[in-house]
Amino acid sequence: SFCTLLPNSPSWDSTMVAVRQKVGGRGHMRMPALAKGKKVMKIDCTVPAKDGIMDADMMNAFEQYLQQNTKLHGRKGKLSDKVKITASESVINISTTMRYRKRYFKYLTKKFLKKKGLRDALRIVATNKTDYQLRYFNIRDEEE
Repeated sequence: SFCTLLPNSPSWDSTMVAVRQKVGGRGHMRMPALAKGKKVMKIDCTVPAKDGIMDADMMNAFEQYLQQNTKLHGRKGKLSDKVKITASESVINISTTMRYRKRYFKYLTKKFLKKKGLRDALRIVATNKTDYQLRYFNIRDEEE
């Protein structure tokens, strides 16, 4: 019941006090799975890797960052076998059987670049339906 009798006075004469019950807590948010197959996305970091900005240590840090901050069922880092994040040379591969938006990994990449102080120099651009690429901003020197 929503109301409970509480003994506020020595005689329990009909002192009704409303006690709030926890209703519909979030508990466990479920992410839907793909209808069939798996989705593979790539983040290509070859342009900054050639210049030495994204070296092997930075690529490992980026892979770890994605593994620790990607959410599955509302929880960070617990990806199990449903999401695989691997780094090869200068490309991050994300293969998943869950329904992730490609934009979510763009968001995580932007957060990583901001954390490392590279957000002012690098941007992330979609090259096709499943791939992103890190590129430099186009800065032109205007002479007047």
